This record gives sequence, structure tokens and C-alpha cells, in this order.
Amino acid sequence: MTINEYQEAALKTCNTSLNKKDLLLNGVMGLCGESGEVIDLVKKHIAQGHELNRDKMIEELGDVAWYIALTAYALDVDMDSVLKQNIDKLKKRYPHGFEKQRSINREQ
Repeated sequence: MTINEYQEAALKTCNTSLNKKDLLLNGVMGLCGESGEVIDLVKKHIAQGHELNRDKMIEELGDVAWYIALTAYALDVDMDSVLKQNIDKLKKRYPHGFEKQRSINREQ
């Protein structure tokens, strides 16, 4: 499955009758909520001694991906374009791979 195929399939399970503004709001609120669930699993593992629930974490990452797909749709952009733009930005920031100094002294 390509990332755009994922986005298309994911959108079949959301209420696309909402206007784009409401879809955008639903998308970013969902991203915050699902990201919170991911960090909560890590917090329980690191700070509370729980075993890392890998399967639950993968499930929550899927939910994060779903909300990213929805948010991108609300912005009228496909997932492939979002990911390509991100990689282009990272290549400019770290042309030779990650470098600590470039991370600390980033150009704005």
C-alpha cells in the first residue's frame, strides 16, 4: 500500500461531509489526542515500570497516521506530497545526515 492509497482508504472511514475547516479542526485535535496516547504508553514504560506495550503503541501510531491523513486532506494535499516536502526540508537541514552542531545551530 502506498501512503496515498492509505490516505484514500482512511478517508472512507471519516465524516467527509464536514466542511474543510471542521475536518481540519477534527484532524489536529485528533492528532493531539492520539499523540498523547502514544506518549502515555512511553511514560508508563519509562517512569512507572510497565512493560512497553508494543502492540498498543503500533495501534496508536496507526491512529496518529489516520489523523495526519485527515489533516492533509483538509489542507487539500496528498500524503506523498507531505512526506516529500518533509524529506526535502530535512535534506536541506542535514545535507550529510544528522549533525549535532547543525541541530544546535539551526538556520531559521
